[in-house]
Amino acid sequence: MQLDRHCIGIIADTHDNRGAIQKAVALFNARGAGLVIHAGDMISPFCILDFAALACPMQLVFGNNDGERVGLHNAFQTKGPIQSGPRLFDYEGRRFLLMHEDGCVDALSAVSTVDVVVYGHTHVPDIRPGPPLIINPGEAGGWLKQRSTVALLYLNTMQVELVDLA
Repeated sequence: MQLDRHCIGIIADTHDNRGAIQKAVALFNARGAGLVIHAGDMISPFCILDFAALACPMQLVFGNNDGERVGLHNAFQTKGPIQSGPRLFDYEGRRFLLMHEDGCVDALSAVSTVDVVVYGHTHVPDIRPGPPLIINPGEAGGWLKQRSTVALLYLNTMQVELVDLA
């Protein structure tokens, strides 16, 4: 499978919904995502059973419901770093700010020299053109809003595609 380093899968709030995770992983692999970003609330370490099928690495932050942090850290070691947010990382010449909670998105966006801000927590998609580009993919789990969504970011155009997993 050929990976497209300019295609990034973005997911949040999976809340142990293994069926939704499997659909998201299949989508990201089919699109050739070069990276997947998870903005928190995986919940249980066993969700790595589904994320392990990703063809690319991940960047992750803990969410407010991720109580078993040591277990999640150990489970995801082979896929990528998982840490408390907010956290910065660079990918393909772009600087990302990744967090779960939404309380400081606007303030951090205003003072940060980042290209993309990714967050979750609200379970509601939020895509705002930048700079910086702000992306909340909504909830992949679908438990709260009965809608399972993820996003794809295309770095060459900085366009975001919101995808319904249903």
